[in-house]
Amino acid sequence: MPTRYEEAFAKAAEKFRRGAALAAQEGLIPYKSEEGRWIASPYDGNSWWTGGFWPALMWQCFAATGDEAFKAEARRVEALLADELRRFRFLNHDVGFMYLIAAGADAKLTGDEQAETDALHAASLLMGRFNPSGYIRAWNHPSQAGYAIIDCMMNLSLLFWASRKTGDPRFAHVARIHADTSLREFLRPDGSVSHIIEFDPATGARVREHPGQGYCLGSQWSRGQAWGLYGFTLAYLNTEDPRYLDAARRIAANFAAHIRPDGLTDCDFCQPPEEERLDNIAGAIAACGLQELAKITGDDAWQQAALKLVDGLLDRCCDWGASRLGLLTHCTASYHDDGAGRHTNITYGDYFLMEALAKLNGTDPMLWR
Repeated sequence: MPTRYEEAFAKAAEKFRRGAALAAQEGLIPYKSEEGRWIASPYDGNSWWTGGFWPALMWQCFAATGDEAFKAEARRVEALLADELRRFRFLNHDVGFMYLIAAGADAKLTGDEQAETDALHAASLLMGRFNPSGYIRAWNHPSQAGYAIIDCMMNLSLLFWASRKTGDPRFAHVARIHADTSLREFLRPDGSVSHIIEFDPATGARVREHPGQGYCLGSQWSRGQAWGLYGFTLAYLNTEDPRYLDAARRIAANFAAHIRPDGLTDCDFCQPPEEERLDNIAGAIAACGLQELAKITGDDAWQQAALKLVDGLLDRCCDWGASRLGLLTHCTASYHDDGAGRHTNITYGDYFLMEALAKLNGTDPMLWR
């Protein structure tokens, strides 16, 4: 008899099978869904950093079902993302999100040579953003030359992957330097992480912390905590450096302590108690990282925390309506700026929930490695 997690994945896959046909018909990359239709990214067209999550979701469904329709839709979007490599100017450090779990997934699951080439191209772009003073530059505006953000811990997987594929240690070397800088400058004594740290681009010296997408300076934006948790876990899987595992454990302990009794996730762990602002994307990301941490350490406490998050999402925040497209509700892009979505469906939330379910079901192809 299927488990509730197998049933949930199968039900969601059927919903996304229908949604894929509509996305292809509209010719866009889904960023979120509203009122029965897909909405494209709010900024930068197909160069927006979330573009890889829709094809990654398709590859998760393909890995579990073998349905060629998912492969076809993933490759439709991969072609759009490949065009952005030539466009170039809007691309930033998030090419890991855009290409490893899309083109890289295609190469992993099908052996497609052009897909692998596209992912390697993206890895070269990411390595080109490395400032030799010790960090990977996040964004492109001239005023942000010294900015690095915790999200980039997830993008490092593209560099580790590229070193394995090419036999060239430079990619991994850059990834480790950035991870070491993040370990030193982003991780706080209480196990939380900063979102944005600004460095002097000439010397690498720390200039200041910025509040970023959280509630205030020094607070704990929950998705940033999830990026740190999963990102340092992946860094350990790629290097077996115990310092990264220790960081992942510390961040995980802090995150687990802030899971709400209902299994949902506040947008910022320091937000006012009367503020009802959720970001379930953070919970879905953390559920993935916690499961990997449980496998590494053998500590069931991490698995139980992951289950609390997944159960909370399935019980309270999934939209199974046949007339609507997305799945995960109450996703919030940023605490103070609702332009990219507040308490809505957002596609990368759907992706991480499906990855978490795939891990529970034993079908996850681990697209981050």
